Amino acid sequence: MSKPSIPQGTRDFSPAEVRKRQYIFNTLKNIFELYGFQPLETPAMENLVTLTGKYGEEGDRLIFKILNNGLHEKKDTDKARLNEEWGKLLEKPYSTPVVTERALRYDLTIPFARFVVMRQNDIAFPFRRYQMQPVWRADRPQKGRYREFWQCDCDVVGSTSLINEAELLSIYREAFHQLSLPQVTVKINSRKILAGLSELCGAPEKMMDITIALDKMDKIGWEGVTKELQERGIDEAGIKAIETIINIKGDNAEKLAQLKTNM
Repeated sequence: MSKPSIPQGTRDFSPAEVRKRQYIFNTLKNIFELYGFQPLETPAMENLVTLTGKYGEEGDRLIFKILNNGLHEKKDTDKARLNEEWGKLLEKPYSTPVVTERALRYDLTIPFARFVVMRQNDIAFPFRRYQMQPVWRADRPQKGRYREFWQCDCDVVGSTSLINEAELLSIYREAFHQLSLPQVTVKINSRKILAGLSELCGAPEKMMDITIALDKMDKIGWEGVTKELQERGIDEAGIKAIETIINIKGDNAEKLAQLKTNM
């Protein structure tokens, strides 16, 4: 008789651990609702076409795909076509309808966007929602990295007011305070800087490529990022411009001044 086990990258949670998690979730829920956010839940499964193409090529490879129901029972399946679709699935993480049309959600953001599009005539904007649910990644399990884990999102859609950003910062601060985590530094960033970087490189269409490469800085260092930027078609002048921006030091006022000078 085989020894009981669970899939790699997953965990059991004891009653004591679940109670701790519930305490954290209840604390966050109370804060979110104090600021007028509403709870939302979406299915564990999404249509594969909804998820692919949103996370970059590497992110798409980490999507957990679900085989079509009864695939092994179809006696009239064209084996040659099926083998071809399996090859596509292994080579490219995009929709291969013969094999798979659904996947486990990768994060909470894309399902939220899908919900808003589907319910845009039923919800009032700006729409403020919070969501706490598990997500799945077809990643290689290692210390601190799991295939199944929980995410917590809090978003506002349908408004461009910077007051929303200030409120979210206030929510973060209050959450860390109530969870007795006072030694936390909240760093402020802006997607506009990434857009400006891509324009500075003369390649505004490559903002996603630049973002994906920079996101790996902690893992592969600047040397590795440089190599990846080159592979993604960024020339030497563009890479030099990016290096100048990411090496800006000082307090917020000094950083903003240098950004204005260099961009």
